[in-house]
Amino acid sequence: MDSDIDIIGYDRPSFNLPEPTVKVAITHGDINGVGYEVILKSLENPEILKFFVPIIYGSSKIAAFHRKSLSIDDLPFNHLKHASQATPYKVNIVNLTDQDIKVEYGKLTQTGGELAYQSLEKATDDLMEGQVDVLVTGPISKENIQSDNFHFAGHTEYLTEKFGATGSLMLMVCDNLRVGLVTNHLPLNIIADTITVDRILSKIKLLHQSLLVDFGIPSPKIAVLSLNPHAGDGGLMGTEEAKIITPAIQKAYAEGIHAFGPYPSDGFFGTGNYAKFDGILAMYHDQGLIPFKVLSQGRGVNFTAGLPFVRTSPAHGTAFDLAGKDQAGFESMQQAILLAVKIFKNRIEWEEMTRNPLKIQEPMAQDFE
Repeated sequence: MDSDIDIIGYDRPSFNLPEPTVKVAITHGDINGVGYEVILKSLENPEILKFFVPIIYGSSKIAAFHRKSLSIDDLPFNHLKHASQATPYKVNIVNLTDQDIKVEYGKLTQTGGELAYQSLEKATDDLMEGQVDVLVTGPISKENIQSDNFHFAGHTEYLTEKFGATGSLMLMVCDNLRVGLVTNHLPLNIIADTITVDRILSKIKLLHQSLLVDFGIPSPKIAVLSLNPHAGDGGLMGTEEAKIITPAIQKAYAEGIHAFGPYPSDGFFGTGNYAKFDGILAMYHDQGLIPFKVLSQGRGVNFTAGLPFVRTSPAHGTAFDLAGKDQAGFESMQQAILLAVKIFKNRIEWEEMTRNPLKIQEPMAQDFE
């Protein structure tokens, strides 16, 4: 940036930025949680608007209600009827409703779920029509958003189906730490029956491709974690490593992917071995997210690799217990927005490079590093 103000979590680039062109769709999530708080706090510093054009899908009345409870001096909104009206250097809001909606901090309400879905549906429709460039989703309650229209375990599954993706990968990102999941939101008692050689291999390939294209890492190294303690201990604690995980790693390596493992999760993270790899593939949710959240210290981002567009979100939920108290940390949301813009630019540069491989390339979008 061209001033002395740094955006939280990122070093200041040493060059002047052109007028922002990347349009970032931001869904407001559940209105009774911390969604609006972390969004508005992320956009409060005017310096961040040099990177992108924010478009919040929600309600200016609800946003104004939340703003009153926050320690924000002044944050004017640019009211829109359509994303095409968005203006650079403004906090744009596409109004989904003009009704007076009651915000009930910390409560699960039908209205909260309906508005969360409405925001997501409108933002993704605009994304499909090319009205916006990337999607950042605010935290939802997976309980009250369920309906005939939304019957998914979360955003990842909904977006994968809506956009007809052949596969997707839930990838948690914080600086150089990137942790992907073979299974997302599944009960522990069915995970062992769910993982297969083909499933693990497909996730390895998705992670490899994302590290190449989305993060600009040549010849990435991938670590694959075991399912059982001690990587099965030679079959004493399970045979999934020998029968499923190792064959998948071997097939990936035979296809030119630098995949290694399986590594027991406790020793892998406890000894700092994770720092030697560009990407890590965990077998299930808590195996990957517990160490990730400990290491990322509230700065983590959830990125959905494998989709035809860029989608990120903060790596936390609705935090109903903090709603309305002006206590929610916003760094994860701010990181999610900036990472979405960075990956979008990386994909453009990758396309240009593949179209003209002989062209001398400058480093892929390092705007925020």
